[in-house]
Amino acid sequence: MTSPLLRLGTRGSPLALTQTGLVRDALARTVPALSRPGAIEIVPIRTTGDVIQDRPLSEAGGKGLFVKEIEDALLKGRIDAAVHSMKDMPTAQPAGLAISAFLPREDARDVLIAGVARIEELPRDAIVGTSALRRKALLLHRRPDLRIVTLRGNVDTRLARRADGTVHATILALAGLKRLGKPEVGTPIPEAEMLPAVGQGAVCIEARADDAQTRGWLAAINHEPTAVCVSAEHAMLVVLDGSCRTPIAGHAILTGSELHLRGLIARPDGSEVIETERRGSATDAAAMGRDAGEELKRRGGPGFFAD
Repeated sequence: MTSPLLRLGTRGSPLALTQTGLVRDALARTVPALSRPGAIEIVPIRTTGDVIQDRPLSEAGGKGLFVKEIEDALLKGRIDAAVHSMKDMPTAQPAGLAISAFLPREDARDVLIAGVARIEELPRDAIVGTSALRRKALLLHRRPDLRIVTLRGNVDTRLARRADGTVHATILALAGLKRLGKPEVGTPIPEAEMLPAVGQGAVCIEARADDAQTRGWLAAINHEPTAVCVSAEHAMLVVLDGSCRTPIAGHAILTGSELHLRGLIARPDGSEVIETERRGSATDAAAMGRDAGEELKRRGGPGFFAD
């Protein structure tokens, strides 16, 4: 058997494997050297985030729990590139690694999965399952009566908890549902009601910074509009020192050469939400993100995220 030319590391969840399959297929279509059967191998890797299911990530170490073991495998040469959901990525990569490409972004909105179509229509004191502090804070901002409980696991697990009545409702990313062939599940929540997480809907591919061949292959499939939007969002997140411990949201949309960035910070209990937005040239994406982050940080003041 011929050895693979490229090994793609990923989490072993159905969604992660589906997303990595999209990366494999894009590379096979675009890079002649990778077009033969078997040229690309998908390597599932179990992460700390997959193991811990009994508490929110914010209590288990924060952002990065879904990527650390995969990045370790990349640094040790067990894989050649790593496929991640961008919203799982910390604000900086380990020395020697670099994000080298993005797939075209899917719809970044959240989806309400309940017997009703709107957050306002949920019964009083309804139990909503989510492990995301952003979703919890924005839900409580609109509906302080809701009872938010921790709900972890893959998409099917969370859908099952809603179906068996463990929770009245849950919220998932529309991008994941669409990639898993479940676009009809639930009702998309308007961004004006629930701004997405930074990087939501985007898939990134990480490689070793000194691996010119792999980075060259990945560059051939990079979706530049997605890269521009995510650069603005992540620049904002870096200023805010964002992690799973802080309710932060941000989403950028590119129309032609104009970029529109919206961002917000929220108190964990939903009692206060501070929002901002920027419009400008795509060439200024990172600067716009930093400026938005500085404004939010200034308006929030010291201790804004203290519960």
